[in-house]
Amino acid sequence: MHPLRRLLGGRDDVALFVDGPNVIREEFDVDLDEVRDAAADAGRLAVSRLYLDEHASSGLVRAGEAKGFDVRVTSGDVDVKLAVDAAALVAEGDVDVLAVATRDSDFKPLLEVAGERGVRTLAIAPGSHGRSDALLNAADDAVTLDE
Repeated sequence: MHPLRRLLGGRDDVALFVDGPNVIREEFDVDLDEVRDAAADAGRLAVSRLYLDEHASSGLVRAGEAKGFDVRVTSGDVDVKLAVDAAALVAEGDVDVLAVATRDSDFKPLLEVAGERGVRTLAIAPGSHGRSDALLNAADDAVTLDE
């Protein structure tokens, strides 16, 4: 927690980044409210972003927006855009907790860098099937949504 917020008795600011292609899949039946609630348990949601690829339906984009997410659609690799944006936010120093919802171990270095900068990390897995244990082990805290 930033020193001023600690003095004022505030909650930690949480930045939630959701890897849409790896989380919003039929086999997981994930509700975005559950993802947001899991991150909100760590503090006040300051950032809630849902990353989708160019193949996402307009209905999915609207649903993400209706759930309160800042939806980012990319024509490139979703993983790269999410990691760059999250790393930039960590570097700015305005976040206390970085929460990443994914099942992709490619985000392990992101969690490690955030931790090195004093940012707590939270890995949110959409389910135990295909969950990345390496990612869960790299995070300070971990949540698996089907448990």
